[in-house]
Amino acid sequence: MKIKVLGLACCLAASIGAATQSHAATEQNKSSSAVLLQGFHWNSHQYGWYNIMKGKASDMQSLGITHVWFPPPSDAASSEGYLPRQLNKLDSNYGSKSQLKSAITALNNKGIKAVADIVVNHRVGTTNWGDFTNPTWGSWSVTRDDEWTGSTGNWDTGDGYAAARDLDHTNTGVQDGIKSWMNNVLKDVGFSGWRYDYSKGYSPYYAKVYHDGTNPNFCVGEVWTNLYYNDVDAHRKQLMDYVDGTQGSCAAFDFTTKGLLNKALSSNEYWRLKDGSGKPAGGIGWWPQKMVTFVDNHDTGPSQSCGVGQNHWPVPCDKVMQGYAYILTHPGIPTVYWPHVYDWGLRGEIKNLIDIRKRAGLTSTSSVNVKASQNGLYAAIIGGKVAMKIGPNNWSPGSGWQLSTFGNNFAVWEKK
Repeated sequence: MKIKVLGLACCLAASIGAATQSHAATEQNKSSSAVLLQGFHWNSHQYGWYNIMKGKASDMQSLGITHVWFPPPSDAASSEGYLPRQLNKLDSNYGSKSQLKSAITALNNKGIKAVADIVVNHRVGTTNWGDFTNPTWGSWSVTRDDEWTGSTGNWDTGDGYAAARDLDHTNTGVQDGIKSWMNNVLKDVGFSGWRYDYSKGYSPYYAKVYHDGTNPNFCVGEVWTNLYYNDVDAHRKQLMDYVDGTQGSCAAFDFTTKGLLNKALSSNEYWRLKDGSGKPAGGIGWWPQKMVTFVDNHDTGPSQSCGVGQNHWPVPCDKVMQGYAYILTHPGIPTVYWPHVYDWGLRGEIKNLIDIRKRAGLTSTSSVNVKASQNGLYAAIIGGKVAMKIGPNNWSPGSGWQLSTFGNNFAVWEKK
């Protein structure tokens, strides 16, 4: 879901409380070795996508992928699926319900779990503003501060979304309908994890309601808000607040790390990747177990090639591998983006990094010892087993290390 491009300067100190973890999703409640693949891009709906995904099942297994994030599966008014219409109808521009189930089955047979893109902040009517069908909901399901004057629900618990009707998640009828869709429709075709779209649009309390009502093995929310580079703590506190709001049930995409990588790689300001306490400056510096990291996705970056697709907040195209050298060695659960693997010719370099991560046993909670953070250079030792550097400046971990892979302005070593 596109939100907005991000800016520069604010205030607010951060405090982090330990969340009570009840019914916590498996990967978000342990030192996870998961590697997520975003299994689509902005233009995937044009290509009979489920059959393409099915055909890559063996290759995904070879690459080291454990979970695949699917595009929104339901019937929608938009080609990409982000304006859902009939939730219970799983025929979309990506393919038919039977093709979807076949793709998920192929992945499951390779030991790979399927994560559905859950778009429940908003919905569109079948023929007008709010005539919701399949499931059928009335005006009571739309928040009273929505643009539709016919809405009769309670006040919105998050930010509004003008392109569709904002759903009233305080209503038990809406809650029951969503849980029924997730349990009886999505899980029926093989989905076992959730990625919540536009998570700032409703209270994270309801993400926990849906989590606890469906028992997924993977749960992550998209909280994309303005990043002010002169005070990133306010931004990463919003990620912590989301996770706390779900009582630790769900992770959050680490948009703070994403934004810092953008700035470091585009402006040579690698010092931004370390905070004042010597830890990574993104969400992974505060609560890595609950962070899902990424270099680019269907909204922030290009699709089949550089310059094609959304491009709302991209890493420089020629520096993408530096981003992967960072996220695939650092804590959090890293996300690999389909075009980078299958369209940009980066599969071999990405696989080398995933292989190193797995050999070294790096997880979502691995320690980070930052060795350098300055203009032109960031270097760190992770888990005491992997050393890495990105940026044009030279750096070496010294004796006792074996160079495992390197490329344009990045290098990774393993402990001998």
